[in-house]
Amino acid sequence: MGPMEIKSEIRWFDVVESTNDEVRKHISELDNLSVIAAEYQTKGRGQGDHKWHSRSGENLTFTVALKFGGDSQLQPLDVKDSLLITEVTTLALRLYLADKGIAARIKWPNDIYVGDKKICGMLIENILDKSQVSASIVGIGLNINQTEFPADLPNPISVKLLTGRDYSTREELELFCSYLAECALKTNTAEGRRYLDDIFNQYMFRLDAKPE
Repeated sequence: MGPMEIKSEIRWFDVVESTNDEVRKHISELDNLSVIAAEYQTKGRGQGDHKWHSRSGENLTFTVALKFGGDSQLQPLDVKDSLLITEVTTLALRLYLADKGIAARIKWPNDIYVGDKKICGMLIENILDKSQVSASIVGIGLNINQTEFPADLPNPISVKLLTGRDYSTREELELFCSYLAECALKTNTAEGRRYLDDIFNQYMFRLDAKPE
């Protein structure tokens, strides 16, 4: 591993309650950008009181341990700059989807949309050390192969519905992690941080704004 490269270690499980909870339990022993992924979560959750619905084995449900400072290969991150974590994650998701020919936008603060349909949600939980973010637990639910969804989900979409193809979730997770490492390293420079800010603002919309 070179001085400016971070390689994700991915651990797969058949079933867990919550990948975010698993990463939190083991955060001290996990290397930077380590991933815990599950075929199914029994207590998967989203922002606030929302739950994440995903059919077993059809989508990506996983959590990344993102660390800053020390020997993490990423510069320390002040709490006031913690939006960069969202920016890193959403840019990586946009790049991953663009690889499939899918143009995505970011719905503030934690969803990825294609047109008016939701393809991905995130739950980011930070671990603070005084005025710095020492680690971030980045949970992601990304619809890959699912084509039928519960009726109470108003606007879901998946990569398969958009492209007509089936995908290996394990191969797709490895591809996403390569984009995430590339984007995370941008936090090490002022130029990279400005780039993340610019891209996030360019592709972000709110509920009161109509996505393109």
